[in-house]
Amino acid sequence: MSTVVVTEHPHIVQIKDVCGGKPVIKGTRTPVRSIVAYYKLGLSVEKIVEGLPHLSATQVYDALSYYHDHQEEIEQDIQGNRIETVIKKYNLKMDKEGRLTPKAEQE
Repeated sequence: MSTVVVTEHPHIVQIKDVCGGKPVIKGTRTPVRSIVAYYKLGLSVEKIVEGLPHLSATQVYDALSYYHDHQEEIEQDIQGNRIETVIKKYNLKMDKEGRLTPKAEQE
């Protein structure tokens, strides 16, 4: 069983085998970075909950609070999960339909 790291935020945990140990909403696999990204796109907490009905507004507010307390950490997590970063990290290419595939060894 994975070790759960409890944070100072009651709805946020870190679990080694869930989302790479990045902060997630307790009892879910929903990373804090996803909540923050939706919020930065202009979605209200109510719209986020509407789109992710397994979450409560309290959980979403706590994720945003965690972000404000750990802004640098979450910004790095967001950057590390940007499509451009993933493509470079794993040596991938994107086709016309948006599918990712490994680059050929001798391209």
